[in-house]
Amino acid sequence: MVVTFDVPANLKKQFSFKQGQYLTLEVEIDGETVRRSYSLCSSPLDDAWQVAIKQIPSGKFSTYANEVMKEGDIIDVMQPDGRFYVDVDTSQDKNYMAFAAGSGITPILSIIKTHLASEANATFKLCYINKSVASIILKEELEALKNIYLDRLEIYYFLTKEYRNIPLFDGRLDEEKLSTLFDKFIDLPSMDEFFICGPEAMIFMVQDFLLAKEVSKKQIHFELFNTSGSADKLAEKDYSAVSGNEAEITIMDGGKSFNFSIEQGSQNILDAALANQADLPFACKGGVCCTCRAKLVEGKVDMLANYALEEDEVEAGYILTCQAIPISEKIVVDFDQ
Repeated sequence: MVVTFDVPANLKKQFSFKQGQYLTLEVEIDGETVRRSYSLCSSPLDDAWQVAIKQIPSGKFSTYANEVMKEGDIIDVMQPDGRFYVDVDTSQDKNYMAFAAGSGITPILSIIKTHLASEANATFKLCYINKSVASIILKEELEALKNIYLDRLEIYYFLTKEYRNIPLFDGRLDEEKLSTLFDKFIDLPSMDEFFICGPEAMIFMVQDFLLAKEVSKKQIHFELFNTSGSADKLAEKDYSAVSGNEAEITIMDGGKSFNFSIEQGSQNILDAALANQADLPFACKGGVCCTCRAKLVEGKVDMLANYALEEDEVEAGYILTCQAIPISEKIVVDFDQ
């Protein structure tokens, strides 16, 4: 289901976005506040705010969106955010390539639309993995783009549950198929930017393949929709050296500060702050979106995962509070920096 938001005229500037960014939606379901992030599948050039929400079995928000939400409803939406893009560059003729699986196509579609429309000689090659033809999300939109950009857009469909007697395109994408793809169809050295969006295993398989082929890490951009849960990662860690010790946490946000205490090594700073009635920015809670980014002013933390911060940000002291486990007696975190 594609949801279109009617953004009031006085908020359109505030809600301007880059191709590949996402919106975080919040609704109350059965008395519980539920927050989810969805990538915009529309282009900034469309003057439209659209997200595709695929219903997931037992998914609270997706079920609500598909079965309860109706035209005219008003919901809370955070401003567009995300780093899954490169700036449009009309001064160069660039060749782009994307790998998407399932709903991972949503930000990719926005990226394809924007670059092909804005850069007169840009080309785009898309590898898109789905279970079957019937399950391909936004297929009509992709085929319409192919008709517009006949010589500039190529799409390779891979199906994992529906076979067509074409070994390369039957089954999951793997290193062998990537090798065949670049040997037979695509000139790897001619590609300028790579975008990857889908399951964690697919993303890192493709990234590792490209890195092994000496593609620069700066050319590879990825967006994770799902990651291993923080609770699972926390359970794998050994914090016995600090267990039982108290951490005094100071949070600075909006020019104000508040304090609370938790046991070192027990939980992440964001969840502990929310449990103490803090109103802090967050979205995915998986170390992906960077919404909960803050600066560690004092103290030490252990980050369980980081899929969003650049190396220079980490060196400058920035942390993802949803992944930051306190391991010192005093922690000072500033959301205003």
